[in-house]
Amino acid sequence: MTGRPEMPGGTPRPAGGDLRIRVLSAAVMLLVAGTALGIGGLPLRLFIVAVGIGLLYEFAGLVRGFATSVGQVFFWMLGGVAYIGLACFTLLSMPALMRWTLIAAVIAVDTGAYFAGRRFGGPKIAPAISPSKTWAGLFGGMAGASLVLLAVWFLVTLRIVDAYHMGYSPVGIVERYPLATAGMVVAGCVLAVVAQAGDFFESWMKRRAGVKDSGALIPGHGGLFDRVDGLLAVSAVTGVLMGPGLI
Repeated sequence: MTGRPEMPGGTPRPAGGDLRIRVLSAAVMLLVAGTALGIGGLPLRLFIVAVGIGLLYEFAGLVRGFATSVGQVFFWMLGGVAYIGLACFTLLSMPALMRWTLIAAVIAVDTGAYFAGRRFGGPKIAPAISPSKTWAGLFGGMAGASLVLLAVWFLVTLRIVDAYHMGYSPVGIVERYPLATAGMVVAGCVLAVVAQAGDFFESWMKRRAGVKDSGALIPGHGGLFDRVDGLLAVSAVTGVLMGPGLI
């Protein structure tokens, strides 16, 4: 056996076909989301609301897969509305720079976790829930998020001090603001843990529902919930931490 999946009729599926579909789908997702984020205003609000509705639909589908009573469905959907609604409201309410930073950091978590997990492997975090997640991947995600937050911290601080002609360099910023710089690293590590927790939560729901993906909206990627599980968790926790400052 070659190990390559076959198409109907016994014809081997072309190698790399799934990868091409995933790459094309990812490019379309980035284009749509990036355009909405770049334009802002009403298009962004409509985009986030549309994604939120899609997420609730997929969430409901997962709940129907394991809930055994009307009461359980009500309880889970109430929690889903609160969870997804808070995350969407947080993304809509936060300043543009913070929104971009949050999204970039979550992407860095996924990227760092993927490459570190593949490179180092090692012990699994919770194989019964998500067999592919390793501790090495989590540490890689922490590194990725921390680098994004540090980059934003340096860029913003350099722009501010440049306005006052103080002439700092990144090294100078670390020397003058060591606690704030260290805080960015700690925040990146915490963000990575929260993002991974969101991923585990969605994986746990899918296992209980007995499905591989939350939906089939995105070819090669599954559903919306599969793509933004980490961002949902990070946005919801950010909303709780910001509290009244969101309004």
